[in-house]
Amino acid sequence: MAKAKKSAGNSARAKEAVAEIGVIGGSGLYWMSGLTDTREIRVKTPFGEPSDALVVGKLEGKRVAFLARHGRGHRFMPSELNFRANIYAMKLLGVQRIISVSAVGSLKEDLRPGEFLVVDQFVDRTKGRPSTFFGNGIVAHVTFDNPTCPQLSSTLADACVSAAVPVHRKGTYVCMEGPQFSTLAEANFHRANNWEVIGMTNVTEAKLAREAEICYATIAMITDYDCWHPQHDSVTVAQIVATLTQNATNAQNVVREAVKTLSSNRACKCGSALKHAIITDPKVVPAKTKKNLSAILAKYLA
Repeated sequence: MAKAKKSAGNSARAKEAVAEIGVIGGSGLYWMSGLTDTREIRVKTPFGEPSDALVVGKLEGKRVAFLARHGRGHRFMPSELNFRANIYAMKLLGVQRIISVSAVGSLKEDLRPGEFLVVDQFVDRTKGRPSTFFGNGIVAHVTFDNPTCPQLSSTLADACVSAAVPVHRKGTYVCMEGPQFSTLAEANFHRANNWEVIGMTNVTEAKLAREAEICYATIAMITDYDCWHPQHDSVTVAQIVATLTQNATNAQNVVREAVKTLSSNRACKCGSALKHAIITDPKVVPAKTKKNLSAILAKYLA
């Protein structure tokens, strides 16, 4: 992989997109196989630095930007992630779609370790994470009833089938704060609500991607059963690591297949999420806020 590094700041956003598709890799997925002609770009955002340099290259003939969510070497806990910088960096590079890959625990017997689930709903049980770009003189309320992009999600589910990875085409991801796993009482509560999987990151990404008008979809890689399962205590670390490794290989195959088949036409509403969401009178929005959010506000507050 090429090690050349380049900085990209908010004010230096290229007119032509550096990448059209973003991939965020979670636990076990710290690089993207098949990515060629790569370079590393360290993006400066008004919200600080992303988790790592973004690795930009060609995948199946399309320009892709890959980001290791927790940093290479897994340096950041879920609560430490600079979600705003991660998503805004993607926006600055011109990304229109984000494929998020995340390790999760299963809340149902028929959702087995090694299988994938394409999320269509979230429940947010995080505590005080910055999960909006707005504030500081501007208010916006985006629609979030369907938090993932249906077109991108469908493509991911079809890609799983093509890659021979067992997939569930919809389900709810409950996002907890962590870094501790659930208590047994919490796990039973989650199951009583008929939710499918549990993780610690994706709902925050989904909220910010919607505000940035980027299509967002999640491949939830099931690593093990949550603590509710009778056999939970018999699962060894070695078994979990083996499942993580196989899941990462499968996820790379699925992402490559999805990128190959993804239509260039965004037949969804994600790209106009802010059209009726901004409440503040443009005349009173502070100049600094306009500058900081120019990548997502320019077409509305010109």
